[in-house]
Amino acid sequence: MKLAVFSDIHGNLTAFEAAWRDYEMLGGADHLWFLGDFAAAGSRPAECIRRVREIVAGIETDEDKKGRVRTLRGNTDRYLVTGERMRQKPVEKDEDFPKFVSDIQNFNTMLLWNLSRLSFEDYEFLAKLAPECDVDVPGYGHVIGYHGTPGDDEGFLTPDMEASEAGDALLDREGRLGIGGHIHRQMDRVIGGWRVINVGSVGMSFDMPAKAQWGLFTFENNDVTVDLRAVPYDMDAAIADLHSTGYPVAAWAEKRLRQSKTG
Repeated sequence: MKLAVFSDIHGNLTAFEAAWRDYEMLGGADHLWFLGDFAAAGSRPAECIRRVREIVAGIETDEDKKGRVRTLRGNTDRYLVTGERMRQKPVEKDEDFPKFVSDIQNFNTMLLWNLSRLSFEDYEFLAKLAPECDVDVPGYGHVIGYHGTPGDDEGFLTPDMEASEAGDALLDREGRLGIGGHIHRQMDRVIGGWRVINVGSVGMSFDMPAKAQWGLFTFENNDVTVDLRAVPYDMDAAIADLHSTGYPVAAWAEKRLRQSKTG
């Protein structure tokens, strides 16, 4: 059995199409999961949602594949649906306050622009997303999917997090393999009885700029082979699209696409 997992497209259609071509080149998968953050931050929020909706509809019309695609809610999907914003730590130093204000202004401007590009059908798609998903793999065991951490779409499981702290995020779940997104970095580590994978970000990788990341999981012989994919895409074209669409904070978004964050 094969499971393909995509996360954090973030409105970057150029990156998503590159990742999807890679998926099709590899022959597809038996199960397909999207772990959230479909639209916010990129120049093509509606187009990314509609592309995913098209993929889902195509699978659901095939009786042999029906029920094998899952779409989850990410934190920025929730922001677009409810008007909520991410939790912020209070600023402690006077010199950091201007940047704090600027970042919030840019983030709010970006979200409002993204929201204005959606139809009600696009909005409904985001509003109906599930928080988590799972599958029992014969011969292997229980596999769970989430955006940040189970029960928290803003939660973090990172490569350098203390094992005891990371393990707390999985305490009330049962399974063998946990798959997430949100941190925009790929990860493969063992935490207690769990193998924890992060498939990275399709549209805004923080550890591999200009790469569209996703994951392919192949289950056989009571084990799993994890292929964390990182597919080159035309970042210059994605940045040019920010400007051509009238994206209101294009320079801010360009910086986020170009810079690598490892912390």
